[in-house]
Amino acid sequence: MLKPVEVTHFQRILLMGKTHILLAVLLTGFTLAVSAQDAPPNAQPGKCYAKCFIPDQFETVTEQVTVKPASKRKLVEPAVFENKTEDIILKEGHQRIIPVPAVYESVTESILVKSASKQIVVIPAVYETLEETLPTKPESKRLVAVPAEFEAIEEQILIKPEERRFIEVPAVYETVTESYEKEPAYSVLEVLQPRYETVTERILTKPASVKWVKKNADANCLSANPDDCLVWCMVESPAEYQTITKRMNVGCNNSGLMDVGCIKTTVVPAVLGTRKVQKIKSAATIREEMIPAEYKTITVLKVKTPATTREEIIPAENVPSKKRVLKTPEKIREEEIPDEYVIVTKKVLKTVATTLVENVPAVTQTVTNRVLKTDATIREEEVAPVTTTITRRNLLKQGGLSEWREVLCGEKVTGYTIRQIQEALAKAGYDPGPIDNAMGSGTKKALAKFQKDRNLPQGNLDLETLKALGINF
Repeated sequence: MLKPVEVTHFQRILLMGKTHILLAVLLTGFTLAVSAQDAPPNAQPGKCYAKCFIPDQFETVTEQVTVKPASKRKLVEPAVFENKTEDIILKEGHQRIIPVPAVYESVTESILVKSASKQIVVIPAVYETLEETLPTKPESKRLVAVPAEFEAIEEQILIKPEERRFIEVPAVYETVTESYEKEPAYSVLEVLQPRYETVTERILTKPASVKWVKKNADANCLSANPDDCLVWCMVESPAEYQTITKRMNVGCNNSGLMDVGCIKTTVVPAVLGTRKVQKIKSAATIREEMIPAEYKTITVLKVKTPATTREEIIPAENVPSKKRVLKTPEKIREEEIPDEYVIVTKKVLKTVATTLVENVPAVTQTVTNRVLKTDATIREEEVAPVTTTITRRNLLKQGGLSEWREVLCGEKVTGYTIRQIQEALAKAGYDPGPIDNAMGSGTKKALAKFQKDRNLPQGNLDLETLKALGINF
């Protein structure tokens, strides 16, 4: 606590009267006790000085405190199944060989039944009648045709040649029972709820600070007015806290980590079914078979002894009166005897027998199975934090007693000066009340607000405040 000392020239100015002192300190009416060791430096006679109180400057901050922190939770996206219709093979497809028989056509051809030969044709001599006494017919020779001898023999002629044909040996099937997957195996994911623990935490809402507090005057004060000897003491204000309770995610396996061990996976085995299908036991084959040639028996004449000629002696004839005289001798002309044919019809091979490979489609049956379309997954979802709103004051600038400042002395605070102050406040947007040249409560309130908004020392009409108002002294 500061003790009051003897009244100096400065104090006499401040103690000139209650009314003048009130005008000098304006809003607060406080008079500071000044010690001999804390006098204004370079003080000049006729001027007044004062220390003004600058309060602590706070800002009010409203903020949200997280009661439950943001987290992520896992949601199970179940597996998606769909019904799928598919054809299953009851009997496998295969190839079979189809014999394509040979194509025959009927042709007509001549078959030799008697070979061509030559025969001797006798051209008789030409005679003329002459009357002479000669034999009428001299001895001569003539060729007598001996016809050929034929014999009937039987022979086979080919009417259809030997050929090959392919006989299909069909495949042999057997019915077997097999297992198949009716529904595939899949996993079921289960998300367990994490365990939460309640945690209590203290949040600082107002930091610790110190401030000046006006206290009663010392008992040794020499002034008749106790208000003239009030003293200022520096008092420490403790910090203020607010207790909040929040829940913490500690997982599912007592690990203390958020959402750890909260996913349980269960494997659902596949569903099996049985069905009967036909499978090839032995594949289809082709067996080659010979088809014998076909023959026909016919009777043909063949030369046994070829035709020849024999010479005969013709005895001479005597005619007493007339005789025939050889005019042109007999001669032999060789004639061609053409072959003799018989017309027969037989079947000849036009197209060789072949095989045709034909695809036999598989025998199928339509069944509907439940197949897995999408695996079960875990979808992570953001869980918004749970917050609560608290308001606290932050100390921007610590207040206290300012340095010595020159203030307007009481005798200079006239009605004209107050009017200037009121008009300047009104012009700056602060309502001083009626402009009546009097320092009323409205003017004091407006002046205090002006000093606070401009961050000026409060409680005195100092020259800095007057300068900010545009009033020159």
